[in-house]
Amino acid sequence: MVDYYATLKISSKASTAEIKSAYRRLARKLHPDKNNGSETTARSFASIAEAYEVLGNPKEREIYDRRLIEAQYNNTVNGDSVFASSNAHAKRWRQLVYEHRYNEIIDRMIAEERREAMALQKVIFPVVALFLSTTVITVLKPQLFANLTVIGQIILVSLFVVGAIHMFGRLRDGIDRFAYSDDDLHDSILDDRDRAHKPYSRASVGLFLFGGLLLSFGVGLLIGNYVSVESLTMRGMFSKTLSPEAVFYPPIFVLVVDLIHSFAFGSDT
Repeated sequence: MVDYYATLKISSKASTAEIKSAYRRLARKLHPDKNNGSETTARSFASIAEAYEVLGNPKEREIYDRRLIEAQYNNTVNGDSVFASSNAHAKRWRQLVYEHRYNEIIDRMIAEERREAMALQKVIFPVVALFLSTTVITVLKPQLFANLTVIGQIILVSLFVVGAIHMFGRLRDGIDRFAYSDDDLHDSILDDRDRAHKPYSRASVGLFLFGGLLLSFGVGLLIGNYVSVESLTMRGMFSKTLSPEAVFYPPIFVLVVDLIHSFAFGSDT
């Protein structure tokens, strides 16, 4: 049975990211276009492509790992070593090894699924917080900045800067992980599997974010026309009109929500 891990020169415990990185490195090195159409290189390239086709897909990899373990187990049983004997201790040892390897597969699959879920949450929470805060701020129309002391204004601006950097970082990471670039279409040999896991283009994601912000802003204005927060709360805290300082608050809100999410779900987020 072909050892795809050996083909990609990686450990059987390699993560999905490590598998992808190994494939890309070898694919660039063995690409036929870079080796004058060498038949040997072409065969090697086909081998790593086949290996990545299996190992790069978590479900296919699980099936392959089970077959690989069974093949190794059968070779041990039918081999000439002391562990291939019918001795009860040797049988027990083989069974323990088999169970241990099988449990490793299950644990890795659970860990991969958890990482994917956490990565998705890192995108969903900031986006939802951004849209929701935009609506709320548009309704409330706060005017806190002018009423704060210099120290308070510095703190507010600092929180805005930190929040904006954090928010854009989250969005950038999410786009890199879940959206493909239209430019990558020209690099199809290396990126076919990437696009399989990235169903949306960056252009469509950008349009979604812009449309979501515009819709949130519109909903906020619509609600604000019927609810006068300024007349119901402390005067000076809110205004009848939206002031430029409104841009400060959504990034701060996103930062707070993300920190709460991180504390709630642990350091993995």
